[in-house]
Amino acid sequence: MPTFIRSTAALILAACMPLGASAAGLDLSRYSLTQTLALPTSTASESSAITWNWDNDHLYVVGDEGEYITEVTRSGTVVSSMRLSGFDDTEALTYIGNGQFVVGEERIQDVYKLSYQAGGTASRGSLATVSLGATVGNVGLEGLSYDRASGQFVTVKEKGPQFVGLGSINFSNGTHTVGSLFTPSLGVADLSDVQTLSGFVGTSYAGNLLIISQESRSLLEVTRAGVVVSSFDFSSISDTAEGVTIASDGTIYLTDETPNIYVLTAAVPEPETFALMFSGLAVLGAVAARRRHA
Repeated sequence: MPTFIRSTAALILAACMPLGASAAGLDLSRYSLTQTLALPTSTASESSAITWNWDNDHLYVVGDEGEYITEVTRSGTVVSSMRLSGFDDTEALTYIGNGQFVVGEERIQDVYKLSYQAGGTASRGSLATVSLGATVGNVGLEGLSYDRASGQFVTVKEKGPQFVGLGSINFSNGTHTVGSLFTPSLGVADLSDVQTLSGFVGTSYAGNLLIISQESRSLLEVTRAGVVVSSFDFSSISDTAEGVTIASDGTIYLTDETPNIYVLTAAVPEPETFALMFSGLAVLGAVAARRRHA
């Protein structure tokens, strides 16, 4: 096939590539708000963290009052809840597989592993726990995310100073190796939550992170060297959003104190655009055939 046809075809196919095909990263500039899901104030009051369960394709949220973890379908239907006992300041939540979660307390910077039981109760004093740092004020552990590729965790501390960490957490013996991943210089006022993209194996951005800043109303895509690849301004959506997660199809979910879940999806070409693209390929093929037989 002639070079100009190959080049044109490559451009058309690149435009047709599915979500996440950008070489530079996930590219948050392609995302927009497509749905707002209301959460029950009875069990999700002041929702502060959200995580996606890849085993059942449901979302789980926790409020910063430390009262419940709530299970919600991706369309917003509340499925169940689990009461938390003895918790005060739950700002971090991540799914680690097999029905297990890790929840974090901000001020004391401790994390706890629990098995979710619909309608059950998780008592803080009975759970396996690890301390990730000294007790601080309301500027401590704001988010953590399980890295499915390595089995490690990425954590963020809000500010005073901001901190992004990476390491293992051993709940069996109460130890951890979480150390600084990079020195944050992201241009935001605080760090509110983090989500790894490690589930997107084989993509150029599987090593990147999503980091949300509640005070700056900004969602960032960041490399593990601390370079901002793309960003999304959610100032017109919420001023209290501080939790973020992402599902396997690239749909991003934010949660805030309202409490709501905000669904962000990336723009893809309309069916008519696909038709034009492929008709263009057909024309190019016909031109190439005529030239071969000329």
